[in-house]
Amino acid sequence: MGDLKIFTANRLFTGENWLENYAVVTEDGVITNLLPAAELPAGSPVEELGNGILVPAFIDLQIYGADGRLLAVYPDADSLYKLNDYCRKGGAAYCMPTVATNTSEVFHQCIDAIRAYWQNGGGGILGLHIEGPWINPVKRGAHREELIYSPGPEQVKDLLDYGKGVIKMITLAPEMVSKEVILLIQSYGVIVAAGHSNATYTEAKNSFANGIRTVTHLYNAMSPLQHREPGLAGATMDDEQVMASIIPDGFHVDYAAVRIAKKLMGERLFAITDAVTDTALGYYRHERNGDKYVAGGILSGSALTMNKAMQNLLQYAGVELGEAIRMCSLYPARVMRMEDQLGKIEKGYKASLLLLDPALNVIKLV
Repeated sequence: MGDLKIFTANRLFTGENWLENYAVVTEDGVITNLLPAAELPAGSPVEELGNGILVPAFIDLQIYGADGRLLAVYPDADSLYKLNDYCRKGGAAYCMPTVATNTSEVFHQCIDAIRAYWQNGGGGILGLHIEGPWINPVKRGAHREELIYSPGPEQVKDLLDYGKGVIKMITLAPEMVSKEVILLIQSYGVIVAAGHSNATYTEAKNSFANGIRTVTHLYNAMSPLQHREPGLAGATMDDEQVMASIIPDGFHVDYAAVRIAKKLMGERLFAITDAVTDTALGYYRHERNGDKYVAGGILSGSALTMNKAMQNLLQYAGVELGEAIRMCSLYPARVMRMEDQLGKIEKGYKASLLLLDPALNVIKLV
């Protein structure tokens, strides 16, 4: 028998159902059984979690740094440990460090940092999300225009070869990148997301037909839904195969717009933090402004944690609790093609568990 651990909680959400007074049996970090606590054999080594609520741990697929260390400015293991710690305190057992439009040198340094982090046994980090520089300058947001370009296959191949096994997602504007390049990226097993894009509805739908299944931060930095030009936002809502992230902080997107998108997209909409941190160096000088960040006077990132995102979805966007939890756990796992490992408390899944108090604040990752 391996490392056996048993946890009991007054209330448990499997990702599908709410259960009362249940036990989660784990061995070597994998869930092996789920049963009423009263059915546990006498003398079982149980950790009682009391009146807490046990839910699947969260996953954040877009975060740039934490505790004053933006990864693009400090591309090292220390930044990744701080970023991972920030995510864990906010209920996310897994995260995807993200680098906005930058130089090849910075991308390479961030790739090296994640490799070193993994080699030293660091956990929780799924890989690297590169956002840009293959985006549309018209929808650049806070991204630096002088670094934006449309790539050729060789440039893309050079980056993918260097980042093989580390780069897991690339956000690009599909109208700025050839079909050949998009297929090349996908051939490396990298998820291509459409974002920072001024694509027409037709261009967006064509890119979905070419295999793009994810859209980065719905509404923000994209061609909007208008009655004669539905744009990328409209195409995303209208395509039943495509998932999209959204930033539920009340600044990036009005909560009414979150609610409308949720009604249209259902399980296809998931939450990210898009969280940044204060920095006075590098291309992006993020400054805290209340509960958001600005760079050069432009909204540049959030101050969210995933738990706060879940609470906001519940309180302000009218999303039911179980669904708000799924938007922060199961649905990001689907994007990463890990929905058979993460996002549920079920037999065969990783024992990636989050304990909340009755007011839905984080107690700890279990």
